[in-house]
Parts: sequence; structure tokens; C-alpha cells
Amino acid sequence: MRVVCAVILAFEAIVIGLFVPVAIAVEGMAPAMAGGLWGGMAAAALVLAGLQKYRWAHYAGWVLQAAFLFTSFLVSGAMLIAVVFVSLWVTGVVMGRRTDAMKAAHEARAAAETTQEDGPAGDEAASARSRQTR
Repeated sequence: MRVVCAVILAFEAIVIGLFVPVAIAVEGMAPAMAGGLWGGMAAAALVLAGLQKYRWAHYAGWVLQAAFLFTSFLVSGAMLIAVVFVSLWVTGVVMGRRTDAMKAAHEARAAAETTQEDGPAGDEAASARSRQTR
């Protein structure tokens, strides 16, 4: 899940950064305000993409999604892009959790199979199975 969320945040940082010139040119926003708002959010998205291994960074990613959604009201046409990225974030979290659960179940099943095999016959079967999977 965290890898998917990190990738989404990295792409989102690019898109958020591109809001700065659009806000300045199209909406007539002050460059300092546009750069501070969306430039700061783009930098935060990049930092959070790199820190997704920590639980707090994942929750901060949710906060960034909300901030992105709320600030998209300031630039015309940005709401659609914000909704797309929030949808990607939610989908990434849901699918990532499913994938993590399947991976954990597979690892538990593999660990249970290795502990059930005893003695030399079990070692031969395990080594034969590992040769087949390579």
C-alpha cells in the first residue's frame, strides 16, 4: 500500500506544482501566494512520498489530499484534477490493503508448510519445491 501511495504522491507533486503558473496567469493570483500555497503543497507531497514507510506520513498524506481538494476551488478547472487524485489515493489505499493482506496470508501459508515438514524427507521435499519455484 505504501509504495502505491508514494507513487501517487510523487505524480501529484508534479501536478500541484503546475498549478502555480496557472494560478498566476489565468486567475491573476499573486506569485508569492500561488508559489507559497501550491509550491509548499508540492514540496510536502514529495517529502511525504519519500516518508511513506512511516505511519504518520501516510496520515499526513490524507491531510494533503484534503488540502489539495479544498485549495482547488481557487483555480478554475482544478477541482476535476483534485477529485481524480483523491480518487486515486483512495483506490491506492483500498487496493494496497488488499494486496498486503494477500501477501501476509501467502507468507503465513508458506511458513506453516515449512514448519509441518519434519526430518530428512521434509528437507528433501522443501529443497525440491524451492528448486521448482526458481
